[in-house]
Amino acid sequence: MVKSSFAAFADRLGAQNFSQANLSKFTPDRIKIELLSGLTVALALVPEAVAFAFVAGVHPLVGLYAAFIVGLVTALIGGRPGMISGATGALAVVMVSLVAQHGVEYLFATVVLMGILQLAAGVFRFGKFIRLVPHPVMLGFVNGLAIVIFMAQLTQFQVPGTAEVSGHGMSGGEWMSGWPLALMLALVALTMLIIWALPKFTKIIPAPLAGIAIVAGVVIAFGLDVPRVGDMASIEGGLPPFHIPSVPLTFETFKIILPYAVILAAIGLIESLLTLNLVGEITGKRGGASQECIAQGTANVITGFFGGMGGCAMIGQSMINVKSGGRTRLAGIAAALFLLAFILVGSSLIEQIPLAALVGVMFMVVIGTFAWNSLRIMTRIPLLDAGVIVLVTVVTVFYDLATAVVVGVIVSALAYAWNNARRIRVIERDSVRTPGAHVYEIEGPLFFGSTDGFAELFHPETDPDVVIVDFMRSRIVDQSALQAIEDLARRYEAQGKTLQLRHLSRDCHKLLTKAGQLMVDSDDDPEYAVAVDYSVRTGAFGGGH
Repeated sequence: MVKSSFAAFADRLGAQNFSQANLSKFTPDRIKIELLSGLTVALALVPEAVAFAFVAGVHPLVGLYAAFIVGLVTALIGGRPGMISGATGALAVVMVSLVAQHGVEYLFATVVLMGILQLAAGVFRFGKFIRLVPHPVMLGFVNGLAIVIFMAQLTQFQVPGTAEVSGHGMSGGEWMSGWPLALMLALVALTMLIIWALPKFTKIIPAPLAGIAIVAGVVIAFGLDVPRVGDMASIEGGLPPFHIPSVPLTFETFKIILPYAVILAAIGLIESLLTLNLVGEITGKRGGASQECIAQGTANVITGFFGGMGGCAMIGQSMINVKSGGRTRLAGIAAALFLLAFILVGSSLIEQIPLAALVGVMFMVVIGTFAWNSLRIMTRIPLLDAGVIVLVTVVTVFYDLATAVVVGVIVSALAYAWNNARRIRVIERDSVRTPGAHVYEIEGPLFFGSTDGFAELFHPETDPDVVIVDFMRSRIVDQSALQAIEDLARRYEAQGKTLQLRHLSRDCHKLLTKAGQLMVDSDDDPEYAVAVDYSVRTGAFGGGH
């Protein structure tokens, strides 16, 4: 039932209209859709990149260069065509203390090291571990980021020059009131109305692009006094210059930048891989996690040497791209190149775009991103899964994404272990083949969480002289399980009774010491590996063997 929420989400975004056949060749119509989608994304990237540069305490061009370089590299070699990357608030809030204490040059060095760590994660294929993120955590991630995107837009409703942009959007500042607020809200509503209504009449151009263009035309034609992109900062600049970070090449420098680099690399990969999964749900594609790690790492290494603040996948812009019809690498490449064109030659025009139009686009992204179906299924899924969705959402909003995902995974894993620990049980009967023997048939997995319950199933003091423990319906999972079997053998040995172990895997036979001699081989013994640490396999467990 949880899965259906993403299916509904994909349907809302019109994913069903883009078959693989449509993407197998670049027809003129497909190229037009991809280019217009890239233009829409580029327009939405400008205020985000500038705002996150302010968050990190660096020049706006540092954020814009990062959006261009990271966006271009990941579009070219990323693991999921259609995904958009750039400067993000999740990374900016970590960078601000580094820049404040050590300066922007240390930030560039940190971004390079961050990229190297992400490259290593890709080479060693650590990206595959994203599959361990449960679906309720994914829903919480989507809902939390939708709320964060919404909150980030609220700064635009503050009087220009008084707001302080923070990682989650607003901090301080004087709120608009009266006619300026009413006009701002009206333009936002007009943009949202255009985006909602236009697809019902035509799909010649992406609805978000049409909304931006029409509202910008109204503002410019009537000379309306509303906040514009240029009120945030000038985006005019040149090509990003190659620049080796001016930091001492010493171990002291390494100690300063390493903690930041590790945190940034982890946050960047988590957000990128979760966005990759989300876009995969919409476009019907799988895989690419390790390739995405390599792409993100390559992009950040290059960015650090060209004066950028680094970045990762952006769920908001990725959803704009998908909503606008972008499905191939061309859309991401076009977005990056359009952004560069804005910096080089189009700054005066782009700076005239009203922020209300871009806020309207992002509000529609929020509506499309939030998994509304997750609210409906809350009462139909296990209580714990519902709690995980809410927990991850709340932690994402009030703390950060990486912490939210880690907390969600830990809670889900502990709940899984607890539920499986309660599944251990036994069926007792007298043996047919061995007269006078008592048989314990174990059911359920034996692992660290169920060992206490396993020990309580047996009664060495009152059992007959011969006891058979049958593991046909059980599975030995880890070292704790092996130790529990060894302890059981010692308990029966202390009572002077014979214990036989049946239907254990060959792997268990090799690892058990005291109880190994008690195993009875059968033709139908199971074959599986036991997840134990190196010390077990080298004889450190149970006194050696």
